[in-house]
Amino acid sequence: MFAASAPYERFMGRWSRLLAPLMVKFAGVRGRDSVLDVGSGTGALSFAVAAAVPSAHVIGVDPASAYVDNANAQVTNKRIRFVVGDAQQLVFADGMFDRVVSMFAINFIPDASRALREMIRVTRRGGTIAAAVWDYGDGMQMLRIFWDEAVRRDPSIGPRDERHMPLCRLGELSAMWRAHGLEKVEEQPLEIALSFASFDDYWLPFTGGQGPVGSYVGRLPETDRDALRSLLRRRLLGDGPDRAITLRGRAWAAKGAVGA
Repeated sequence: MFAASAPYERFMGRWSRLLAPLMVKFAGVRGRDSVLDVGSGTGALSFAVAAAVPSAHVIGVDPASAYVDNANAQVTNKRIRFVVGDAQQLVFADGMFDRVVSMFAINFIPDASRALREMIRVTRRGGTIAAAVWDYGDGMQMLRIFWDEAVRRDPSIGPRDERHMPLCRLGELSAMWRAHGLEKVEEQPLEIALSFASFDDYWLPFTGGQGPVGSYVGRLPETDRDALRSLLRRRLLGDGPDRAITLRGRAWAAKGAVGA
């Protein structure tokens, strides 16, 4: 669902870059911290860490080689690098990092509990683990509007609606953190504005094959795809002309400390 870097940037990368500075602040990254970014994608969070805390050392790990290549091509700071790897089996030593962060990835990992155990293993005692997931049920309006109209057209696709994904509701990430023994657990919303220059700026990223939405759109016959496009345009613009569109994007973020 996530593999091609250019379509991903247009679909979700641009919003990740907007939210990443809020995530860095929430995670409490400090000078000279060693930071691991799990599910780093095209590098939005890693680069935000490097921009906010230039003395930090950052490694981003992602299973998609195209994302890793894209991120490494942008690196200008020897304190940051990206590697291909599996969050469920991290290759790093025990207690290697001061902070482990993850943004919009943990809910897509096949065994999220195993990944969190690995994140705990590679974090030093007293270090912080922080993650964020889009609020697919209500707060990520770009996707919520899409799935509302898709389900209205075809109720049978209901289970594929991302509102049913794990860890996307208030309290779910923090409950998982506590269940794995993390201490001083906190959870809070992180919010940004999603500004689209036009309706096509909203619609076309869904046709790039990225994520559950891209997979769904890619399988639709052309007539059904055009019908869904029309429903979405009416939902966002009514009968009026094309114009800029602003929606809300909310993620739930949780953090906790590894016990002594």
